Amino acid sequence: MPPPFLSGLNDQQLEAVTLPHQSALILAGAGSGKTRVLTTRMAWLIQTGQASPMGVLAVTFTNKAAKEMLTRLTAMLPISTRGMWVGTFHGLCNRMLRAHYREAGLPQLFQILDSQDQLALVKRLMKAMNIDEDRYPPRQAQWFIAAQKEEGKRADKVEPYDDFSRRMVEFYAEYDRQCQREGVVDFAELLLRSYELLLRNEPLREHYASRFRHILVDEFQDTNRLQYRWLQQLAGRESAIFAVGDDDQSIYGWRGASTANMQDLQRDFHIDRVIKLEQNYRSHGNILEAANALIAHNRRRLGKELWTEDSKGEPLRVFEAASDYEEAAYVVEEVRALRAAGERLADIAVLYRSNAQSRVIEHALFTAGMPYRVYGGLRFFERQEIKHALAYLRLVANQDDDGALLRVINFPTRGIGARSLEQLQAMAREGGMSLWAAACVTTLSGKAAASIAAFVKLIEAMRSATAGLPLPEAISHVVEHSGLAAHYRNEKEGADRLENLDELVNAAALYVEERATQIPAEGAPPEEMDELTAFLAHAALEAGEHQAEAGADALQLMTVHTAKGLEFHAVFITGLEEGLFPHENSMTEGDGVEEERRLMYVALTRARRRLYLLLAQSRMLHGQTRYNVPSRFFRELPENLLQRVNHVRQTPVFAAQRGAAYAPSASGTRAASTAPRLQSRELPWRIGQAVTHAKFGAGVIVNAEGGGADARVQVNFRNAGLKWLALAYAKLEAA
Repeated sequence: MPPPFLSGLNDQQLEAVTLPHQSALILAGAGSGKTRVLTTRMAWLIQTGQASPMGVLAVTFTNKAAKEMLTRLTAMLPISTRGMWVGTFHGLCNRMLRAHYREAGLPQLFQILDSQDQLALVKRLMKAMNIDEDRYPPRQAQWFIAAQKEEGKRADKVEPYDDFSRRMVEFYAEYDRQCQREGVVDFAELLLRSYELLLRNEPLREHYASRFRHILVDEFQDTNRLQYRWLQQLAGRESAIFAVGDDDQSIYGWRGASTANMQDLQRDFHIDRVIKLEQNYRSHGNILEAANALIAHNRRRLGKELWTEDSKGEPLRVFEAASDYEEAAYVVEEVRALRAAGERLADIAVLYRSNAQSRVIEHALFTAGMPYRVYGGLRFFERQEIKHALAYLRLVANQDDDGALLRVINFPTRGIGARSLEQLQAMAREGGMSLWAAACVTTLSGKAAASIAAFVKLIEAMRSATAGLPLPEAISHVVEHSGLAAHYRNEKEGADRLENLDELVNAAALYVEERATQIPAEGAPPEEMDELTAFLAHAALEAGEHQAEAGADALQLMTVHTAKGLEFHAVFITGLEEGLFPHENSMTEGDGVEEERRLMYVALTRARRRLYLLLAQSRMLHGQTRYNVPSRFFRELPENLLQRVNHVRQTPVFAAQRGAAYAPSASGTRAASTAPRLQSRELPWRIGQAVTHAKFGAGVIVNAEGGGADARVQVNFRNAGLKWLALAYAKLEAA
């Protein structure tokens, strides 16, 4: 009689769970029950005597997933999971190194550096080596080291290609020596040191290979090359790897994940047949049909078709807004309707490609008094870069703001250490004055005194330069001249922070507009308050209100990356425009657009019952208004699955992509242009096509008019904005 935990499995799930002792690749589509298959496979191996609990190794990508796996396992079998090797790559490598610290060349009580601890060590070592931090930014050195380790390379194996990389290699070698002296390891070192231990120690490798004859891996599509090589070392001749993943949900290429590991697994472990879990238990049929149609446009995939026994459900609702503010207003309106119909806010999600998009949505929710929670991240006004910018602005408005001064006096780094700040604070206390006043008359000497004086001069210069400027221009000036923009440009993942700083300028522009046109609400700043002070008060209020308490019913806001693994009854996907989703950076990367399409696939498959696709004809991006064309993803979705819900007359969502000239009308909505259409024989371009220009760079064609020698196109250039170009003279090339 089969064990009860096998009941309820579909045919493909049952086949995967009860496979004989052999390596296998399970291609598990979204919502197909992959976690159930993994844990049931573990239970079946233990129940049938093929493995003991201590003879199974299971790798997950989060501690939360590991805990869930163990909880499900104990619900199936009356066993103790204490001591089982179930965890993340880093967690399992840490466990191995603790057990074999001598063989690994580590002290018994070695410490693990988190990202901030590692950065502090990098800065300390750079100072000791007299390395110029402006020329060799510490964060860049940190990323260089991590990237080499994830490739499995020590410093002596890295080939420098210029003076900068040569200096980085030298620093990497000294960094490794310093870590060894201090008895510390960073996260990348855990995996590399564990891999090297297995590689060079054959008896130890054979010990683990004979112990772990069954190796199970979750989210296999997210493994990087070093993780795969670590698994290869663990797997002996008698071992079997049971890998579960979905190449269509591989969205972490930017941090080293490689779908090529799936092909390599099939080759290296002689897997002849891939088992596909295609029955979906989450979404209605129309949502799955749309997701299947979209992802079919990716060429490099193993291929599968999601299906469900559930009904087809509703069509996907498409709303084309005149602006990003109208887009946010529509979200609020629809969420209210869903709530009135009995839907919990916690079962509704608003997804966006870029963190900066959340600001307009948050503002609309704040104004509407609707509780929300930013899942997996901070709300806009709570983000580090925004709080830094606001602190500079507070100092420009009021130099006696001690909290603001302490936040930014040494950010970006100016060489003002903790000791100097302590002395400055003591001087302020003794003199009964603000820190700013103490800084202006400080008796400190040496480099710290010069740095404090330079900081005072910087704030005074910004105060003078922004006097009389419109608020958005004043904020833009402070962001640039404070050094914040330059600091984040040097960060590997600083693009999101720079977008947020641009969005702060947009927030100020909206605030000015609303302040000029709206009747002041109760508690609003008095009219005689200067614009900057009033805006800072507004920002503080938005930062302090409407973030839902833990456990409270609240609308969920998050990036699409964060949404992976989650599901909701209703989902809004916002910002579906070329250059935003797919992101403009993807256009120049080899697999970029295909990864963006996988990201869109993930977004679609988060929805159970209702799905909204939103785009805006104009949007404030990077401090300027851009007129957008719909995302190419719309062209890849079957027309019969879409229902357009615009309330304006004849607003054709796909007109631009079907060849009609498209231009903003005076009313702010988009209408077909009355300019003569260009004949296809005269114009080798189409609306929505990506192009490049020798002077203006990359862009997208958004409009066209005229014919023959008078033909011209309007291009929205990434760095130069909107330009009309006469085709008789402009030399455009297809991107």
